[in-house]
Amino acid sequence: MRVNMRPGWFLIPFVVLALTVHRVNAQAPDFQKMTPEERKVYMDKMREASQEDWQRVMNRLNLKLPTLPPPADDPKRPSHLKQKEGSTNWYDDEGNTHVRSGWGNWSNYDEAKAGGYTLPDPLVLKNGKPVKNANSWWKQRRPELLADFLTEIYGNTPKNTPNVTFTVTAVTDTALRSRAIRKTIAGRIDNSRYPSAKPSIDMTLYTPANAKGPVPLIVLVWGAFPTPMVTIDRVISAGWAVAVVNTGAVQMDSGAGLHEGIIGLVSEGKDRKPDEWGVLAAWSWGLSRALDYFETDKAINPKQIGIQGHSRWGKTALLAAATDPRWAIVYASCSGSMGASLEKRNYGETIDNVAGSGEYHWMAGNFVKYGGNWQAMPVDAHELIALIAPRPVFITGGTKDSWSDSHGEFLACVAASPVYELLGKKGLSTTVMPKPDESLMDGDLAFRNHEGGHTDLPDWPVFIELAKKQFKQTN
Repeated sequence: MRVNMRPGWFLIPFVVLALTVHRVNAQAPDFQKMTPEERKVYMDKMREASQEDWQRVMNRLNLKLPTLPPPADDPKRPSHLKQKEGSTNWYDDEGNTHVRSGWGNWSNYDEAKAGGYTLPDPLVLKNGKPVKNANSWWKQRRPELLADFLTEIYGNTPKNTPNVTFTVTAVTDTALRSRAIRKTIAGRIDNSRYPSAKPSIDMTLYTPANAKGPVPLIVLVWGAFPTPMVTIDRVISAGWAVAVVNTGAVQMDSGAGLHEGIIGLVSEGKDRKPDEWGVLAAWSWGLSRALDYFETDKAINPKQIGIQGHSRWGKTALLAAATDPRWAIVYASCSGSMGASLEKRNYGETIDNVAGSGEYHWMAGNFVKYGGNWQAMPVDAHELIALIAPRPVFITGGTKDSWSDSHGEFLACVAASPVYELLGKKGLSTTVMPKPDESLMDGDLAFRNHEGGHTDLPDWPVFIELAKKQFKQTN
Protein backbone atom coordinates (compact mmCIF):
# COMPACT_ATOMS: atom_id res chain seq x y z
CA MET A 1 0.00 0.00 0.00
CA ARG A 2 1.30 3.42 -0.84
CA VAL A 3 2.55 5.90 1.69
CA ASN A 4 -0.06 8.46 2.70
CA MET A 5 0.46 12.14 2.04
CA ARG A 6 -0.79 14.14 4.97
CA PRO A 7 -0.51 17.76 6.17
CA GLY A 8 2.52 18.46 8.28
CA TRP A 9 4.11 15.23 7.08
CA PHE A 10 7.64 15.82 5.80
CA LEU A 11 8.71 12.84 3.71
CA ILE A 12 12.31 12.61 2.49
CA PRO A 13 12.73 8.91 1.78
CA PHE A 14 15.37 9.17 -0.91
CA VAL A 15 18.41 10.95 0.49
CA VAL A 16 21.56 10.09 2.43
CA LEU A 17 22.50 11.31 5.87
CA ALA A 18 24.55 14.46 5.60
CA LEU A 19 25.74 16.71 8.38
CA THR A 20 26.06 19.83 6.29
CA VAL A 21 22.89 21.90 6.07
CA HIS A 22 23.41 23.59 2.73
CA ARG A 23 24.49 20.68 0.54
CA VAL A 24 22.85 17.27 0.69
CA ASN A 25 23.24 14.29 -1.65
CA ALA A 26 20.19 13.10 -3.56
CA GLN A 27 20.55 9.40 -2.89
CA ALA A 28 18.61 7.06 -0.61
CA PRO A 29 19.56 6.49 3.01
CA ASP A 30 19.28 3.14 4.68
CA PHE A 31 16.97 4.10 7.51
CA GLN A 32 17.05 0.57 8.90
CA LYS A 33 20.73 1.01 9.72
CA MET A 34 20.12 4.31 11.47
CA THR A 35 19.55 4.60 15.17
CA PRO A 36 16.53 6.67 16.27
CA GLU A 37 18.94 9.43 17.30
CA GLU A 38 20.60 9.43 13.86
CA ARG A 39 17.22 9.59 12.13
CA LYS A 40 16.20 12.56 14.26
CA VAL A 41 19.45 14.41 13.52
CA TYR A 42 19.00 13.69 9.84
CA MET A 43 15.40 14.88 9.68
CA ASP A 44 16.18 18.02 11.68
CA LYS A 45 18.97 18.88 9.25
CA MET A 46 16.67 18.34 6.28
CA ARG A 47 13.97 20.59 7.72
CA GLU A 48 16.49 23.28 8.57
CA ALA A 49 18.01 23.24 5.08
CA SER A 50 14.57 23.32 3.42
CA GLN A 51 13.44 26.22 5.59
CA GLU A 52 16.56 28.19 4.68
CA ASP A 53 16.10 27.60 0.94
CA TRP A 54 12.38 28.45 1.12
CA GLN A 55 13.25 31.72 2.88
CA ARG A 56 15.74 32.58 0.13
CA VAL A 57 12.95 32.10 -2.42
CA MET A 58 10.65 34.35 -0.38
CA ASN A 59 13.36 37.01 -0.14
CA ARG A 60 14.11 36.86 -3.85
CA LEU A 61 10.43 37.48 -4.63
CA ASN A 62 10.15 40.18 -1.93
CA LEU A 63 7.49 38.19 -0.09
CA LYS A 64 6.76 38.25 3.63
CA LEU A 65 4.39 36.22 5.74
CA PRO A 66 1.91 38.03 7.98
CA THR A 67 2.49 38.13 11.71
CA LEU A 68 0.11 35.64 13.28
CA PRO A 69 -0.91 34.88 16.87
CA PRO A 70 -0.21 31.40 18.29
CA PRO A 71 -2.69 28.91 16.81
CA ALA A 72 -4.31 28.35 20.20
CA ASP A 73 -5.06 32.07 20.43
CA ASP A 74 -5.98 32.62 16.79
CA PRO A 75 -9.50 34.06 16.51
CA LYS A 76 -9.72 32.57 12.98
CA ARG A 77 -9.26 29.03 14.30
CA PRO A 78 -12.54 27.10 14.04
CA SER A 79 -13.80 26.73 17.60
CA HIS A 80 -14.59 23.01 17.31
CA LEU A 81 -10.98 21.98 16.67
CA LYS A 82 -8.92 20.17 19.29
CA GLN A 83 -5.19 19.58 19.44
CA LYS A 84 -3.75 16.16 20.14
CA GLU A 85 -0.96 15.87 22.64
CA GLY A 86 2.42 15.84 20.96
CA SER A 87 1.09 17.19 17.63
CA THR A 88 1.16 20.65 16.12
CA ASN A 89 -1.94 19.86 14.05
CA TRP A 90 -5.55 20.27 15.06
CA TYR A 91 -8.42 17.85 14.50
CA ASP A 92 -12.19 17.96 14.13
CA ASP A 93 -14.67 15.38 15.44
CA GLU A 94 -14.44 13.39 12.18
CA GLY A 95 -10.68 13.03 12.56
CA ASN A 96 -9.78 15.41 9.71
CA THR A 97 -6.43 17.14 10.11
CA HIS A 98 -6.50 20.94 10.21
CA VAL A 99 -3.40 23.06 9.77
CA ARG A 100 -2.92 26.80 9.63
CA SER A 101 -0.83 27.96 6.72
CA GLY A 102 1.85 30.59 6.99
CA TRP A 103 -0.62 33.02 5.43
CA GLY A 104 -3.12 32.46 8.25
CA ASN A 105 -5.63 30.26 6.43
CA TRP A 106 -6.97 27.20 8.26
CA SER A 107 -7.85 23.92 6.54
CA ASN A 108 -11.50 23.63 5.60
CA TYR A 109 -13.66 20.53 5.13
CA ASP A 110 -17.03 22.25 4.98
CA GLU A 111 -18.45 22.10 1.46
CA ALA A 112 -20.50 25.24 2.14
CA LYS A 113 -17.26 27.21 2.63
CA ALA A 114 -15.33 25.71 -0.29
CA GLY A 115 -16.64 28.03 -3.01
CA GLY A 116 -16.16 31.69 -3.79
CA TYR A 117 -13.76 31.15 -6.68
CA THR A 118 -13.93 31.78 -10.42
CA LEU A 119 -12.46 29.20 -12.75
CA PRO A 120 -10.53 30.35 -15.82
CA ASP A 121 -12.12 29.16 -19.05
CA PRO A 122 -9.79 26.73 -20.86
CA LEU A 123 -11.48 27.64 -24.16
CA VAL A 124 -10.96 31.39 -24.01
CA LEU A 125 -7.71 32.93 -25.23
CA LYS A 126 -5.86 35.51 -23.15
CA ASN A 127 -7.07 38.17 -25.57
CA GLY A 128 -10.65 37.23 -24.68
CA LYS A 129 -11.49 35.49 -27.94
CA PRO A 130 -13.15 32.06 -27.79
CA VAL A 131 -11.44 28.87 -28.94
CA LYS A 132 -13.84 27.50 -31.56
CA ASN A 133 -11.89 24.68 -33.17
CA ALA A 134 -9.08 22.20 -32.63
CA ASN A 135 -6.59 24.23 -34.66
CA SER A 136 -7.05 27.24 -32.38
CA TRP A 137 -6.54 24.98 -29.37
CA TRP A 138 -3.32 23.45 -30.66
CA LYS A 139 -1.83 26.60 -32.17
CA GLN A 140 -2.93 29.22 -29.62
CA ARG A 141 -4.68 28.22 -26.42
CA ARG A 142 -2.70 25.13 -25.45
CA PRO A 143 0.67 26.92 -25.83
CA GLU A 144 -0.67 29.77 -23.66
CA LEU A 145 -1.72 27.41 -20.90
CA LEU A 146 1.45 25.34 -21.02
CA ALA A 147 3.61 28.46 -20.80
CA ASP A 148 1.74 29.62 -17.69
CA PHE A 149 2.02 26.22 -16.02
CA LEU A 150 5.74 26.02 -16.71
CA THR A 151 6.68 29.59 -15.85
CA GLU A 152 4.39 30.20 -12.89
CA ILE A 153 3.61 26.79 -11.41
CA TYR A 154 5.96 23.85 -12.06
CA GLY A 155 8.98 25.55 -13.59
CA ASN A 156 10.67 25.38 -16.97
CA THR A 157 12.97 22.47 -17.70
CA PRO A 158 16.38 23.81 -18.79
CA LYS A 159 17.29 23.24 -22.41
CA ASN A 160 20.83 22.11 -21.56
CA THR A 161 19.94 18.92 -19.68
CA PRO A 162 22.63 16.22 -19.87
CA ASN A 163 22.67 13.02 -21.86
CA VAL A 164 21.51 9.77 -20.29
CA THR A 165 22.95 6.32 -21.08
CA PHE A 166 20.94 3.24 -20.11
CA THR A 167 22.41 -0.15 -19.24
CA VAL A 168 20.62 -3.38 -18.33
CA THR A 169 22.44 -4.49 -15.19
CA ALA A 170 20.53 -7.66 -14.35
CA VAL A 171 17.95 -10.02 -15.89
CA THR A 172 16.00 -12.82 -14.24
CA ASP A 173 13.31 -15.05 -15.72
CA THR A 174 11.99 -16.32 -12.38
CA ALA A 175 10.20 -13.17 -11.17
CA LEU A 176 6.63 -13.56 -9.87
CA ARG A 177 6.95 -17.35 -9.71
CA SER A 178 8.42 -17.42 -13.24
CA ARG A 179 5.44 -15.49 -14.66
CA ALA A 180 7.59 -12.47 -15.49
CA ILE A 181 11.02 -11.50 -16.74
CA ARG A 182 12.60 -8.79 -14.60
CA LYS A 183 15.21 -6.37 -15.90
CA THR A 184 17.11 -3.95 -13.68
CA ILE A 185 18.04 -0.88 -15.70
CA ALA A 186 20.46 1.88 -14.73
CA GLY A 187 20.32 5.27 -16.41
CA ARG A 188 23.64 7.07 -16.05
CA ILE A 189 23.27 10.83 -16.26
CA ASP A 190 26.37 12.64 -17.55
CA ASN A 191 27.50 14.76 -14.58
CA SER A 192 30.81 15.93 -16.01
CA ARG A 193 29.84 19.59 -15.69
CA TYR A 194 29.20 19.25 -11.93
CA PRO A 195 30.60 15.94 -10.61
CA SER A 196 29.45 16.41 -7.02
CA ALA A 197 25.85 15.89 -8.17
CA LYS A 198 25.19 12.22 -8.93
CA PRO A 199 21.58 11.76 -10.05
CA SER A 200 20.56 8.64 -11.93
CA ILE A 201 17.46 7.06 -13.46
CA ASP A 202 17.00 3.72 -11.74
CA MET A 203 14.15 1.49 -12.87
CA THR A 204 12.93 -2.08 -12.90
CA LEU A 205 10.97 -3.53 -15.83
CA TYR A 206 8.74 -6.59 -15.61
CA THR A 207 7.43 -8.21 -18.81
CA PRO A 208 5.08 -11.22 -19.07
CA ALA A 209 7.09 -14.41 -19.54
CA ASN A 210 4.49 -15.84 -21.95
CA ALA A 211 4.16 -12.76 -24.19
CA LYS A 212 4.05 -13.58 -27.90
CA GLY A 213 4.98 -10.09 -29.05
CA PRO A 214 5.23 -6.46 -27.91
CA VAL A 215 2.83 -5.62 -25.05
CA PRO A 216 1.50 -2.42 -23.46
CA LEU A 217 3.54 -0.97 -20.58
CA ILE A 218 2.39 0.89 -17.47
CA VAL A 219 5.11 2.98 -15.81
CA LEU A 220 4.70 3.48 -12.07
CA VAL A 221 6.00 6.78 -10.72
CA TRP A 222 7.49 5.56 -7.46
CA GLY A 223 10.31 5.77 -4.96
CA ALA A 224 13.03 3.44 -3.78
CA PHE A 225 10.96 1.24 -1.48
CA PRO A 226 8.87 -0.76 -0.84
CA THR A 227 8.44 -2.37 -4.25
CA PRO A 228 4.68 -2.32 -5.10
CA MET A 229 4.44 -6.05 -5.77
CA VAL A 230 0.63 -6.21 -5.53
CA THR A 231 0.30 -3.72 -8.37
CA ILE A 232 3.09 -5.33 -10.39
CA ASP A 233 1.40 -8.73 -10.10
CA ARG A 234 -1.95 -7.26 -11.16
CA VAL A 235 -0.52 -5.61 -14.29
CA ILE A 236 1.41 -8.73 -15.28
CA SER A 237 -1.79 -10.74 -14.85
CA ALA A 238 -3.44 -8.41 -17.38
CA GLY A 239 -0.80 -9.49 -19.91
CA TRP A 240 1.08 -6.18 -19.83
CA ALA A 241 4.52 -5.02 -18.81
CA VAL A 242 5.05 -2.79 -15.78
CA ALA A 243 8.01 -0.64 -14.79
CA VAL A 244 8.91 1.07 -11.52
CA VAL A 245 10.93 4.29 -11.77
CA ASN A 246 12.68 5.58 -8.64
CA THR A 247 12.09 9.33 -8.63
CA GLY A 248 14.34 9.88 -5.63
CA ALA A 249 17.42 8.86 -7.60
CA VAL A 250 16.65 11.66 -10.06
CA GLN A 251 15.94 14.35 -7.49
CA MET A 252 15.48 14.40 -3.73
CA ASP A 253 11.96 15.08 -2.48
CA SER A 254 13.05 18.03 -0.35
CA GLY A 255 14.11 21.64 -0.60
CA ALA A 256 17.30 20.51 1.11
CA GLY A 257 18.40 18.80 -2.10
CA LEU A 258 17.83 21.48 -4.73
CA HIS A 259 21.59 22.04 -5.10
CA GLU A 260 22.10 18.36 -5.86
CA GLY A 261 20.28 15.83 -8.03
CA ILE A 262 19.45 16.74 -11.62
CA ILE A 263 18.39 20.26 -10.60
CA GLY A 264 21.71 20.91 -8.89
CA LEU A 265 23.67 19.28 -11.69
CA VAL A 266 22.21 21.57 -14.35
CA SER A 267 22.51 24.68 -12.15
CA GLU A 268 26.00 23.61 -11.07
CA GLY A 269 25.04 23.92 -7.43
CA LYS A 270 23.53 27.40 -7.64
CA ASP A 271 20.09 28.52 -6.49
CA ARG A 272 17.20 28.09 -8.92
CA LYS A 273 15.84 31.07 -10.77
CA PRO A 274 12.15 31.72 -9.94
CA ASP A 275 10.87 30.29 -13.25
CA GLU A 276 13.08 27.18 -13.27
CA TRP A 277 11.99 23.63 -12.59
CA GLY A 278 10.89 22.24 -9.28
CA VAL A 279 11.07 18.63 -8.17
CA LEU A 280 7.89 17.51 -9.98
CA ALA A 281 9.22 18.87 -13.27
CA ALA A 282 12.60 17.24 -12.61
CA TRP A 283 10.89 13.91 -12.02
CA SER A 284 8.87 14.41 -15.20
CA TRP A 285 12.09 14.97 -17.13
CA GLY A 286 13.50 11.75 -15.70
CA LEU A 287 10.33 9.89 -16.64
CA SER A 288 10.60 11.15 -20.22
CA ARG A 289 14.15 9.84 -20.38
CA ALA A 290 12.90 6.50 -19.05
CA LEU A 291 10.30 6.58 -21.82
CA ASP A 292 13.12 7.09 -24.34
CA TYR A 293 14.51 3.75 -23.23
CA PHE A 294 11.21 1.88 -23.08
CA GLU A 295 10.41 2.89 -26.67
CA THR A 296 13.52 0.94 -27.76
CA ASP A 297 12.72 -2.27 -25.86
CA LYS A 298 11.46 -4.88 -28.34
CA ALA A 299 9.16 -6.40 -25.70
CA ILE A 300 7.16 -3.15 -25.44
CA ASN A 301 4.57 -1.63 -27.78
CA PRO A 302 5.91 1.94 -28.00
CA LYS A 303 2.46 3.36 -28.82
CA GLN A 304 0.87 1.87 -25.70
CA ILE A 305 2.92 3.17 -22.80
CA GLY A 306 0.93 4.64 -19.93
CA ILE A 307 1.91 6.38 -16.69
CA GLN A 308 0.49 6.01 -13.19
CA GLY A 309 1.15 7.82 -9.94
CA HIS A 310 -0.41 8.18 -6.51
CA SER A 311 -0.41 11.23 -4.22
CA ARG A 312 2.60 13.47 -5.05
CA TRP A 313 3.43 10.99 -7.79
CA GLY A 314 -0.12 11.43 -9.10
CA LYS A 315 0.66 15.12 -9.48
CA THR A 316 3.83 14.09 -11.30
CA ALA A 317 2.00 11.72 -13.66
CA LEU A 318 -0.32 14.53 -14.75
CA LEU A 319 2.53 16.96 -15.32
CA ALA A 320 4.60 14.34 -17.14
CA ALA A 321 1.74 13.63 -19.55
CA ALA A 322 1.01 17.33 -20.04
CA THR A 323 4.61 17.97 -21.08
CA ASP A 324 5.29 14.78 -23.07
CA PRO A 325 2.63 13.66 -25.60
CA ARG A 326 4.11 10.17 -25.90
CA TRP A 327 2.38 9.01 -22.71
CA ALA A 328 -0.66 7.19 -24.10
CA ILE A 329 -2.83 7.05 -20.97
CA VAL A 330 -2.68 8.50 -17.44
CA TYR A 331 -3.91 7.23 -14.07
CA ALA A 332 -3.59 9.85 -11.31
CA SER A 333 -4.68 8.66 -7.86
CA CYS A 334 -5.49 10.95 -4.92
CA SER A 335 -3.32 13.71 -6.38
CA GLY A 336 -4.91 16.61 -4.50
CA SER A 337 -3.81 20.23 -4.78
CA MET A 338 -1.47 21.01 -7.68
CA GLY A 339 -2.61 17.69 -9.11
CA ALA A 340 -6.22 17.05 -10.17
CA SER A 341 -8.09 18.98 -7.46
CA LEU A 342 -9.26 22.51 -8.22
CA GLU A 343 -6.64 24.82 -6.75
CA LYS A 344 -8.71 27.89 -5.91
CA ARG A 345 -11.29 25.75 -4.13
CA ASN A 346 -10.90 25.98 -0.35
CA TYR A 347 -11.05 22.34 0.71
CA GLY A 348 -8.40 20.03 2.14
CA GLU A 349 -4.95 20.58 0.68
CA THR A 350 -4.62 24.05 -0.85
CA ILE A 351 -2.17 26.29 -2.64
CA ASP A 352 -1.02 27.57 0.77
CA ASN A 353 0.02 24.10 1.91
CA VAL A 354 2.05 23.43 -1.22
CA ALA A 355 3.63 26.90 -1.14
CA GLY A 356 4.91 26.41 2.42
CA SER A 357 8.42 25.29 3.34
CA GLY A 358 7.47 21.59 3.43
CA GLU A 359 6.31 21.25 -0.20
CA TYR A 360 7.39 24.37 -2.14
CA HIS A 361 10.28 22.43 -3.67
CA TRP A 362 7.83 20.52 -5.87
CA MET A 363 7.12 23.75 -7.73
CA ALA A 364 8.84 26.67 -9.43
CA GLY A 365 9.97 29.45 -7.13
CA ASN A 366 7.38 31.70 -8.76
CA PHE A 367 4.61 29.52 -7.38
CA VAL A 368 5.26 30.65 -3.81
CA LYS A 369 3.82 34.10 -4.57
CA TYR A 370 0.36 32.53 -4.85
CA GLY A 371 0.39 31.51 -1.22
CA GLY A 372 -2.43 33.54 0.36
CA ASN A 373 -3.17 34.95 -3.10
CA TRP A 374 -5.03 32.10 -4.79
CA GLN A 375 -7.18 34.07 -7.18
CA ALA A 376 -4.11 35.60 -8.81
CA MET A 377 -2.90 32.22 -10.03
CA PRO A 378 -3.54 32.26 -13.81
CA VAL A 379 -4.41 28.55 -14.24
CA ASP A 380 -6.19 25.75 -12.41
CA ALA A 381 -6.27 21.95 -12.27
CA HIS A 382 -8.89 21.46 -14.98
CA GLU A 383 -6.51 23.12 -17.42
CA LEU A 384 -3.68 20.77 -16.44
CA ILE A 385 -5.98 17.87 -17.27
CA ALA A 386 -7.00 19.61 -20.50
CA LEU A 387 -3.35 19.77 -21.57
CA ILE A 388 -3.37 15.96 -21.73
CA ALA A 389 -6.40 15.85 -24.06
CA PRO A 390 -7.33 14.04 -26.23
CA ARG A 391 -5.44 11.20 -24.53
CA PRO A 392 -7.40 9.21 -21.90
CA VAL A 393 -7.05 10.20 -18.24
CA PHE A 394 -8.33 8.34 -15.16
CA ILE A 395 -8.70 10.46 -12.00
CA THR A 396 -9.46 8.87 -8.64
CA GLY A 397 -10.02 9.84 -5.02
CA GLY A 398 -11.21 8.27 -1.79
CA THR A 399 -14.22 8.95 0.40
CA LYS A 400 -12.02 9.10 3.50
CA ASP A 401 -9.21 11.06 1.87
CA SER A 402 -10.58 14.53 2.52
CA TRP A 403 -7.15 16.15 2.26
CA SER A 404 -6.94 15.26 -1.45
CA ASP A 405 -10.49 16.60 -2.08
CA SER A 406 -12.04 14.04 -4.40
CA HIS A 407 -15.01 16.33 -5.08
CA GLY A 408 -12.60 19.02 -6.27
CA GLU A 409 -10.97 16.43 -8.53
CA PHE A 410 -14.36 15.52 -9.98
CA LEU A 411 -15.20 19.18 -10.59
CA ALA A 412 -11.87 19.60 -12.39
CA CYS A 413 -12.78 16.70 -14.68
CA VAL A 414 -16.14 18.32 -15.40
CA ALA A 415 -14.43 21.62 -16.24
CA ALA A 416 -11.87 19.90 -18.50
CA SER A 417 -14.53 17.97 -20.45
CA PRO A 418 -15.28 20.75 -22.99
CA VAL A 419 -11.70 20.51 -24.25
CA TYR A 420 -12.09 16.76 -24.83
CA GLU A 421 -15.36 17.42 -26.67
CA LEU A 422 -13.70 20.09 -28.83
CA LEU A 423 -11.03 17.57 -29.83
CA GLY A 424 -13.58 14.95 -30.83
CA LYS A 425 -13.38 12.88 -27.65
CA LYS A 426 -15.81 12.32 -24.78
CA GLY A 427 -15.46 13.94 -21.38
CA LEU A 428 -17.46 13.07 -18.28
CA SER A 429 -21.06 12.10 -18.93
CA THR A 430 -22.46 13.90 -15.88
CA THR A 431 -21.97 16.97 -13.73
CA VAL A 432 -23.26 15.18 -10.61
CA MET A 433 -20.71 13.68 -8.23
CA PRO A 434 -21.01 9.87 -8.49
CA LYS A 435 -21.69 7.60 -5.54
CA PRO A 436 -18.72 5.90 -3.87
CA ASP A 437 -17.27 3.08 -6.01
CA GLU A 438 -19.34 4.18 -9.01
CA SER A 439 -17.05 4.38 -12.04
CA LEU A 440 -17.53 7.01 -14.74
CA MET A 441 -15.59 5.42 -17.57
CA ASP A 442 -17.69 5.65 -20.72
CA GLY A 443 -15.53 8.48 -22.06
CA ASP A 444 -11.89 9.38 -22.55
CA LEU A 445 -11.90 11.29 -19.27
CA ALA A 446 -12.81 8.90 -16.45
CA PHE A 447 -13.38 9.32 -12.71
CA ARG A 448 -13.91 7.14 -9.65
CA ASN A 449 -14.22 7.92 -5.94
CA HIS A 450 -13.52 4.67 -4.10
CA GLU A 451 -14.83 3.86 -0.65
CA GLY A 452 -11.80 4.29 1.56
CA GLY A 453 -8.75 6.43 2.12
CA HIS A 454 -5.50 7.56 0.56
CA THR A 455 -4.66 4.59 -1.66
CA ASP A 456 -4.67 3.60 -5.32
CA LEU A 457 -5.22 -0.13 -4.85
CA PRO A 458 -9.06 -0.25 -5.11
CA ASP A 459 -9.05 1.52 -8.48
CA TRP A 460 -6.52 -0.61 -10.35
CA PRO A 461 -9.05 -3.13 -11.72
CA VAL A 462 -11.13 -0.26 -13.14
CA PHE A 463 -8.07 1.37 -14.70
CA ILE A 464 -7.01 -1.88 -16.34
CA GLU A 465 -10.50 -2.27 -17.80
CA LEU A 466 -10.39 1.30 -19.11
CA ALA A 467 -6.89 0.91 -20.53
CA LYS A 468 -7.78 -2.35 -22.28
CA LYS A 469 -10.59 -0.54 -24.09
CA GLN A 470 -8.31 2.35 -25.03
CA PHE A 471 -5.42 0.15 -26.14
CA LYS A 472 -7.80 -1.94 -28.25
CA GLN A 473 -8.70 1.23 -30.16
CA THR A 474 -5.02 1.91 -30.93
CA ASN A 475 -4.20 -1.57 -32.23
